[in-house]
Amino acid sequence: MSLVLASASPRRAELLRQVGIPFEIIEPGIVEKPDYTLLLPEMVIGLARHKALAVSARLEQGIVLAADTIVLYRGKILGKPRDREDARCMLRLLSGDAHQVLTGVILVDAATGKDESGLSVTKVWMKELSEKVIYTYVGSSEPLDKAGAYGIQGKAALFVEKIEGCYFNVVGLPLSLFYDLTKRMNLEI
Repeated sequence: MSLVLASASPRRAELLRQVGIPFEIIEPGIVEKPDYTLLLPEMVIGLARHKALAVSARLEQGIVLAADTIVLYRGKILGKPRDREDARCMLRLLSGDAHQVLTGVILVDAATGKDESGLSVTKVWMKELSEKVIYTYVGSSEPLDKAGAYGIQGKAALFVEKIEGCYFNVVGLPLSLFYDLTKRMNLEI
């Protein structure tokens, strides 16, 4: 299987390396435009599909993997923060409460157009965060490129009280769902 990761995310690439799957990276180079008229599962899978199709259109063969992650807090979608103040606002919302992380994942066979997709949902409980902790964490720049303004695999690991669901989903690529999709496509990894 020739796998192409349609993502600029270093976390997704690291997770694939962690499980020993060879791949190449081709960034989709698209503007992500969420369709808020869709239900959230359809929206997040649709964003992943948009990325995968943008890359598969440039290939003659290979399996394209794409994913999109959002954080949902009390019905509000928290994407990547626009700036440091936006990151601080997101962390204030998440502080001392639970939220959900949704990741849509898709595999597309560039040669045939066949695809398989799915959704992973993980519930995360965040500890109460003081203003000082929020300012210090945002000052590290770690949260600036992450949905919900935190990285569970980094410094924010200190803030997560517990999770219900797939840890790797919160990092950005639910590996068990990826594996299930490869099986549905009859791919050997």
